[in-house]
Amino acid sequence: MSQTPPMLKRELGVFGATMMGLGSILGTGVFVSIGIASGVAGPAVILAIGLAALVALCNGLNSAQLAANHAVSGGTYEYGYTYLNSWFGFTAGWTFLLAKTASAATAALGFGGYLLNLLGIDTREYLIPLGLAAVIVLTLIVLSGLRRSNITNILIVSVTMIALALFVIGGLPKLVAAGTKNLTPFFNPDGNPIANLLQATALMFVAYTGYGRIATIGEEVCDPSRVIPRAIIAAMLVTMVIYMSVAIIGVSAVGTDVLAGTTQTQAAPLEVAARQFDIPFIAQVVAVGAITAMLGVLLNLILGLSRVLLAMGRRRDMPTVTARINTNNSTPYVAVVIIGVGIAALVLIGNVKTTWSFSAFTVLIYYAITNLAALQLKANERLYPKWLGWVGLAACLFLAFWVDVQIWLIGLGMIVLGLIWHAVAQRVNGKSQKVSA
Repeated sequence: MSQTPPMLKRELGVFGATMMGLGSILGTGVFVSIGIASGVAGPAVILAIGLAALVALCNGLNSAQLAANHAVSGGTYEYGYTYLNSWFGFTAGWTFLLAKTASAATAALGFGGYLLNLLGIDTREYLIPLGLAAVIVLTLIVLSGLRRSNITNILIVSVTMIALALFVIGGLPKLVAAGTKNLTPFFNPDGNPIANLLQATALMFVAYTGYGRIATIGEEVCDPSRVIPRAIIAAMLVTMVIYMSVAIIGVSAVGTDVLAGTTQTQAAPLEVAARQFDIPFIAQVVAVGAITAMLGVLLNLILGLSRVLLAMGRRRDMPTVTARINTNNSTPYVAVVIIGVGIAALVLIGNVKTTWSFSAFTVLIYYAITNLAALQLKANERLYPKWLGWVGLAACLFLAFWVDVQIWLIGLGMIVLGLIWHAVAQRVNGKSQKVSA
């Protein structure tokens, strides 16, 4: 007789789940990726943010209805298995691990960049050590359980939102004074404007995808059929308003050249923009908000990644040791440690554009599978129209290949390696089951 694996406690309501989503979204996306995307598309990054929001909304609604019907840890990894087949399920889990480990490394490096700026240290020498330190500390917090992680997350998100509100309010006079000077030409004259816009949209799409964390931790949400859709929609709406406001102020105040250049050298574009506002201490407040935001994203990514690894361990797509849960059923401790080590390894790359671009490609493949799974829902399981699944699927597959060619080639190579691993694991598991029978 097979034993039912131990399940995690259901502890999160609408507020906690929404704040968990915001903690996953409001970080690297607003404090770093706007600078990266502005270097690609110029002022049209504002348009890219809007387009990315529409794609993310389709995906968010499809994630919500899948999670409402199948609320377990693992997100699209589990949806792929349930509504498609093991190959799609594994690919979803594998690309999620790849994408979000890269995102977490970007957040850790962003934390280091903003902290160095706040301390007035003009060198990259300490960027990687600071990123590694953040990964270690937050991995230890996640090991302590979801309840403590959730309290930490609410504090982090609150500080972040206050800092972003002050950035927008403080930048309004500068926006009025600058007029349209920094908004023209609107499209980047270097290269193909449409290609630049689509690449920037792909990069900004990743900045919205933290809402998936709500679905990923579905096993720990109370009344998931009601809580998860509401939390995802609330998190998405708040994020759209914040991103558009911050982008308009940032681009208008200092221009995209400054934002993009600062992102590459210091990973702290909004703090540099805030210095131009001529308001005492606002740059420091933005830096503090950015630091807390990066830590929030890192915290939530460690949570989400460990839950996907837990789910993969339960199905033996990963070694079964990754499915171990501590004695009070609050933490998959082996999975958390493995994820922490993986993020730390990518932090050693030390380049935010490389890690973020890789995340963009792999996360778009992940959400393409999400939409494909949503298309398989029965009529009585649907919360939203079926055409949202088709729009989300087409948009994800289309945008995925607008990142740098070498990035998506590496991404495809990693997916192929993962599928080879899956084939081997299936064969080994099949033999072991025959022997036990």
